[in-house]
Amino acid sequence: MNRASTWKPLAVLGTAQFLMVLDASVMNVSISQLVEDFDTEVTTVQAVITLYTLVMAAFMLTGGKIGDMFGRRRVFVVGLVVYGVGSGLTAVAPTVGVLALGWSVVEGLGAALVLPALAALVAGSYRGRERAVAYGVVGGLAGAGIAVGPLLGGWVTTYLTWRLVFAGEVVLVLAILLLMRWIPPQPAPATRTRLDVPGAVLSAAGLALVVLAVLQSGTWGWVEPRNPPFTVLGFAPTLFVVALGAAVLYAFCAHERRRERRGATPLVSLALFGNRPLRAGLIALFNQNTVLLGLFFVIPLYLQVVQGLNAFETGLRLLPVSVTMLVTSMCGSLLLRVASPRTVVRTGLLVLLAATLWLIAAIRPELAGASFGWAMALLGTGLGLLASQLGNTVQSSVRTSERSEAGGLQYTAQNLGSSLGTALIGAILIGALATSVTARIESDPKVSAAVAQQVGTQVEAGISFVPADQVSAALATHPEVPPQEAATLVDHYRDAQIQGLKSAILACSVITAGALLFTRHVPADRRPSGPGTDAADGGADDATDDAADGGADDAAGDGGTSRSR
Repeated sequence: MNRASTWKPLAVLGTAQFLMVLDASVMNVSISQLVEDFDTEVTTVQAVITLYTLVMAAFMLTGGKIGDMFGRRRVFVVGLVVYGVGSGLTAVAPTVGVLALGWSVVEGLGAALVLPALAALVAGSYRGRERAVAYGVVGGLAGAGIAVGPLLGGWVTTYLTWRLVFAGEVVLVLAILLLMRWIPPQPAPATRTRLDVPGAVLSAAGLALVVLAVLQSGTWGWVEPRNPPFTVLGFAPTLFVVALGAAVLYAFCAHERRRERRGATPLVSLALFGNRPLRAGLIALFNQNTVLLGLFFVIPLYLQVVQGLNAFETGLRLLPVSVTMLVTSMCGSLLLRVASPRTVVRTGLLVLLAATLWLIAAIRPELAGASFGWAMALLGTGLGLLASQLGNTVQSSVRTSERSEAGGLQYTAQNLGSSLGTALIGAILIGALATSVTARIESDPKVSAAVAQQVGTQVEAGISFVPADQVSAALATHPEVPPQEAATLVDHYRDAQIQGLKSAILACSVITAGALLFTRHVPADRRPSGPGTDAADGGADDATDDAADGGADDAAGDGGTSRSR
């Protein structure tokens, strides 16, 4: 096989990876337009964005297991078809409900089938140094989707319509399907196992409850109730719903252990979590996406709502982070010649931490200028360093027969981080806005006690992140609020918006700093791991591992026998 043919499968798989991340970044720069087109609120659009990544996170393990059952190549194709149907439905969505169905649900389910298969197909198609390069390219193309999304989506949304992006995705899906012949035919799984349906339901329900509670925390309140649909013993329901989700996930773990003891195939083997390099990679992926999607929600929101920028102008402001993330993630595999994955990951986290702290210092009423631009560029550099290593770290830490499960865990961690990033960082933004507004008004002697009490009541009932001009117009309809006090309230609201953004970015700094504590078991060996190498076993070579797996040629095939069934 010549060199060009060697990389043909990567062209198909990399394009699919690009597609999976493209529309999320498009949505983030189109928030204001979506609010206007569907006559809805920012929190509704936030819920739609969160639901998309939540659906992927909730069903990624199931998608990985289905790949084991029916063959990864076949499931990859089916997932692309489902994704294309969802993109087409999103392109013609007449209401925000149909948008959520097409984009968040149908596309999310398609991605849950595509991504675990994609991770396993990349790992199975390349060995040694080529596999490290392949994962660097896949990470780079994910960065390319993030880089192109804001600019392409911003331009199309501003001058045409965001719907064309999703129509274009349908065309791209068709092109990928036509090129599937570049991925060699692969043998069917030796055995067909049954899907662990109760496990799938429990895992999806547990994750959904946790993310739902975090998403609604800005409205419900964490402890003191703000405007929840119900209270529990006089407290906000948020922490109780989180606890319920945790209890359901505990039940999921107990169910999986029972299945393994009976000799049945679990949805995911909990023994994988005893693999320290795998666990470290998953935690890093979770934290990376929590920060990335959190920032890519709150910064575009501020740019559009507060500064009034359109989608294309917002994309231009995000260009530094997009470009540096793309370049760094594409070149990251070259760093393995001089540094270990652990060193690269730790460096990426330190760069990311420095970037978020710089970003807080650079925030002004106008998010512009050299300081803001350089901080965003540094942010992309840190994210790119992480993206270049983590996919290969996860797949290199498991045996050949465990790749599909590892792929499911990999994208579950990523999308759970994305869901919680959008939900948590967005909730922190709204919560800090409410706290800051209340504190500023209560401490201002120019605001009468009656007006301060009225505003406090309104904030407790729920506050939205809206343009200050909209607040001014709303106050003008209240004759009991004197014009001078109304102007003061608007000024406080503007200041509180800046404080809310700083608080949200500070939370990203804390998450990044915490992630450094979990990098101890990221591989410290610069040698590339071969397919199927179990990092915990010290990097045995391919031949040794294939022999340990009974000669199963999963690198070339779809072998779904991850364990004796």
